[in-house]
Amino acid sequence: MSTPSARIISDAQTVPDARDALGRVLRLRRLTALDKLRLFKAAGPALSQNQSWLGMAALAASVTAIDDIPVPAPTNEAQIEALVSKLGDAGIVAVGEAMTEAPSSAAQVAATVGN
Repeated sequence: MSTPSARIISDAQTVPDARDALGRVLRLRRLTALDKLRLFKAAGPALSQNQSWLGMAALAASVTAIDDIPVPAPTNEAQIEALVSKLGDAGIVAVGEAMTEAPSSAAQVAATVGN
């Protein structure tokens, strides 16, 4: 049995599934600090400095499944680019919108409890 605090923290990390314009269901999760560190490593030193590239890579890396088919976390630049290509504009837009709408901290979740 989980505590109320554990549920709030878990809910804050949960992002609802997204549906893109192509009708695909994208299962998402919020990247942890370790996930981000691994993404920097996968991107390499030059691309880790490119905020636009890294932002799109982070959106793609947040996808854990497409239509219930698991998507492994990318571990190098080629895998990041392949995932962005697979998602396309429709997928990236859907992920971005879902991440924007989802609570990003336990404090935001706690603030909306009971409202």
